[in-house]
Amino acid sequence: MQLSTVVLALALGAASAFAPMRNPAALRKAVVSNMQEPHGGTLVDLFVEDKEAAIKSCNKELQLNPRQLCDVELICNGGFSPLTGFMNEEDYLSVVNDVKLSSGLLFSLPVVFDTDDEDIAVGDKILLKQDDLEIATFTIESKYLAQKPLECKNCYGTSSIEHPGTLMVAMEKGKYYLSGSLEGLNKPVRDFPCKTPKEVREELPDDKDVVAFQCRNPVHRAHYELFTRALDDERVGEGGVVMVHPTCGPTQADDIDGTVRYKTYEVLKEETANPRVIWNYLPYSMHMAGPREAIHHMMIRKNFGCTHFIIGRDMAGSKSSLDGEDFYGAYEAQEFAQSKSAELGVKCVPSLNLVYTEEKGYVTADEAEKEGLTKKNLSGTKFRKALRAGEDIPEWFAFKSVVEVLRANI
Repeated sequence: MQLSTVVLALALGAASAFAPMRNPAALRKAVVSNMQEPHGGTLVDLFVEDKEAAIKSCNKELQLNPRQLCDVELICNGGFSPLTGFMNEEDYLSVVNDVKLSSGLLFSLPVVFDTDDEDIAVGDKILLKQDDLEIATFTIESKYLAQKPLECKNCYGTSSIEHPGTLMVAMEKGKYYLSGSLEGLNKPVRDFPCKTPKEVREELPDDKDVVAFQCRNPVHRAHYELFTRALDDERVGEGGVVMVHPTCGPTQADDIDGTVRYKTYEVLKEETANPRVIWNYLPYSMHMAGPREAIHHMMIRKNFGCTHFIIGRDMAGSKSSLDGEDFYGAYEAQEFAQSKSAELGVKCVPSLNLVYTEEKGYVTADEAEKEGLTKKNLSGTKFRKALRAGEDIPEWFAFKSVVEVLRANI
């Protein structure tokens, strides 16, 4: 039986095709433990058994920054399947211009390794490290100039450095991009556990729809109502489950730190103890790329075995740092994701627009309007102010356990 596919998300040179696929052992080791097919057909696993030999074969070493560390981990563990390395120029430009790899496979954001180092050359084999821990080897197959204005305009929809993604590309990334294959050595050390796609798939039901919920903020009552009610959507089969899969890597400057968010998720998991909700964590660096990033998140969760994806209003969106205006329309990500849903093999479930009412608790905004119910609201600004001031926060808005963690850590 072929299952449908859904993922939940709130407000994504000289080498061969999709980055070099020259490691047959990586493909032989791949195991798909549930019905959702990985992107491109094969779940990549680049971790090698003979770590010592791989380390000795390197002639240079580099320290990974937090963003690069996330990308290396997701290439090696298959989260970015079918990639087996960083993109060459042909794939980079194809993704930037056409939202697909040079092979024609849908892929929405470039996965590239940047540097300003003039001494790195084709043929080098670099040991990539997290402090003293060896993470991966990287065989350089091409080195090319990044086309940053084009990348920013096409992927983020703007060249303005008021956008955090554009600012990252323009000001933080190096001028060269390197392509080549990776060999995985060790998983990074983090304050939160990040299971591989293979490990997650082994825990998911084989015969049920899996609805993935993506977020980069603490989960409050409205979020919880949204992703649990998604299981009642007509697009989701009977007995489906939700996988809450927050990104805990680098994000925009005013977001709550990933380690603190992880603590809020853990206490909420214990408080709710819902057997139809599975919690996992993703080592991913946010781009705030709106529609493009929605597709990226769907693809990643597909590789983790999910079958449905709920797209919220202005998913992965961002506001101008100058005038506060949104860079993307409220439903732009939903519309773009829906247009690519069949091609990707992941069904979109639009998020419910829920409001809290005195009479009936959480209902849809349409129902509240139709029945003339009394709506209650607490803005994010007022919530943060009350949080810092130690004032009472209504339990209809936020879980008490989450509030306690936030107060202790921010």
